[in-house]
Formats: sequence, C-alpha cells, structure tokens
Amino acid sequence: MNRRPNHLAGAGSLVWLLLVGLPLYVMITASLRTRSDYARRGPLAFPEGITLDNYTGAFSTGFGHYFLNTLVVTACVVGLVLLLVPPLAYAIVRSRSRFASSAFRLFLLGLAIPAQAVIVPMFYLISEAGLYDNLLGVVLPTAAFCLPISALVLSGAMRDIGGELYEAMAMDGASPRRMFFQLVLPLSKGGLSTIVVFSALQAWNGFLFPLVLTQSDSTKLITLGLYDFQTEHGIDIPGLLAAVVLSMVPVLLVYLFARRALVQGLMGVGGK
Repeated sequence: MNRRPNHLAGAGSLVWLLLVGLPLYVMITASLRTRSDYARRGPLAFPEGITLDNYTGAFSTGFGHYFLNTLVVTACVVGLVLLLVPPLAYAIVRSRSRFASSAFRLFLLGLAIPAQAVIVPMFYLISEAGLYDNLLGVVLPTAAFCLPISALVLSGAMRDIGGELYEAMAMDGASPRRMFFQLVLPLSKGGLSTIVVFSALQAWNGFLFPLVLTQSDSTKLITLGLYDFQTEHGIDIPGLLAAVVLSMVPVLLVYLFARRALVQGLMGVGGK
C-alpha cells in the first residue's frame, strides 16, 4: 500500500537543514574570503576568489602554539579519564559492599556542582600547589569534572555484561584482573568511546579553567587564542572563522573514528 508523503515532516527537515547548514556555509566560505570581500559583499555571498591566507595567517599569530597546547591538555585529560574511570566503574559494578555503593553516590555529587561555583577555591588550590599558569593546572580540574559523568556512563555499560560470562570465566580460573582486561574492557567499547569523546570535548572546548588558571601566551589554549583576532580596529572575521574551522578538525576526527562504538554506547548496548 502506498503511503501519502508527510509534507509536514519534509518541511521540518528542510528547516532543520537550513538551521544547521547555513552557519556551516557561512563559516567555511568566510574563512576562504578576504576581509575586503567579506566586508563589501556580506556573510552570505559566495567568495569571489578562494584564498588560504586566513589559514596560514592564523598560524603566524601563534595559533599553532595554542593548538599544540590544547592537544596536550586534551590528550592528558582523556588519558587520566581512561586510567581512572574503567577500574572505578568495574569496582562499582562488581562490588557488593555498602562502602562501594556509598562511595559511588558521594562521587556522583560532582554532577550537581558546577565549575563556576568552585572556581575561586580551585584558583587558590592550584596556586598553592604551584601549578598556576601551567598546563597541568588546567588538566587536573578538567579531568576531575569529567570523572563523575564518565563513571556513570561506563558503569551503565558494564552492567549490560551478563553475569553468566563472569561465571564462565571464573570456572576457567580467571582472576578479577583477567576478567577486567579480557572480558569487561572488550565488551565496554561503546561506553569507553562515549567517555573518550565526552572528555575530549570538555577539554578541547574548555574556557573557564584556562581563563582563570593561566596567564601567559605560552600556556594559552585555543579558546583564549581566538581573542587574538580582535584588535582595537575591529575583528578579523575571516581569520577568526578560519581558526574556528581548524579547531573543529581534531574533534571531528575523534568522532569519526569512534562514532560506531559511540552510537552503540548511547543506545545502551555496551558494545556487545
């Protein structure tokens, strides 16, 4: 039986496509235009001539150094999350003690505490530890605020692993450590991919901690480096948008490599 076309859904899809596609079109085309062309013809016009000067100019202003700093911070945050969260989630799922349950509830209180509420004591703590204006001083609090939601997501993925699999490995004489590395981690790929993408986004797009906990150009990150395109004479919009495009590339690559396991993790199948 032929179904009548849903014109309302089609119109809604078209509106959604315009809302998503128009900003991307403006950002990409503007990054390929000269400042004079952009100022004369407006943001929606197609470039008269394509130029890569905005991209090369972004690196000449120190953007390359900010890009490298952000890569270092993101890699360290993701590394800390992957080092701490899987064993924590495994202990939460497999332990039957009240201490583990209470510790998990206390740990999740971090979800209710916004970073803005603790930024002043965080500033004093980082300063007293001698980590002010140091990339490590940005890595530690960023990773700390990623831990609660990461533990929640990964423990949910690990709970999807059937108890009969644990019993089968136990009958083969497997130790808890062997179960963790040979059973739990391979079947938690979806959850692991989810926390990797989440923590990478938090670190890459972080603004508050770099703003408060760093000062010099040597420790500046991308989110602060974008201010370099604003001068007393105005804003270099094509150069700024070229820097924004460059800053999007690593996050898109992370998503492209992890998208399949990420979707499985979000669907709650735990990568099984």
